[in-house]
Amino acid sequence: MDKLQYSIIYAVIRQEISEQLSVGMIIIDGSKVDIRYSEDKLKALKYLYPQVKYDFISKTMRSLPQNNSFIGKKDIDYLARYCNNLIAVSPLQTIDLEPNEQNKDWLFRNYVHSNPKN
Repeated sequence: MDKLQYSIIYAVIRQEISEQLSVGMIIIDGSKVDIRYSEDKLKALKYLYPQVKYDFISKTMRSLPQNNSFIGKKDIDYLARYCNNLIAVSPLQTIDLEPNEQNKDWLFRNYVHSNPKN
């Protein structure tokens, strides 16, 4: 049986104290990559960042679902190690759930937000 793999995408609020907010998730179902983000959390970031930084995070998160063909397990491992200035990515995790939409939705609701924007 295939298992779901996921990585959480964070907006880094204050790096010096590791303060971050989960804004999205990368879910891998075999060879299919599903990238989701929370529109509500992105809007909340507008109050936490200067406009230039907010624009960068917002544009990056909104472009990921359309450009997810380049994201694979090696890319996520790389991002988890080296990308932690404004956006951070958690190491890839495997969870013992059947890869279906219901379980993907459950993952997103529990780790990011109850109202996804795909």
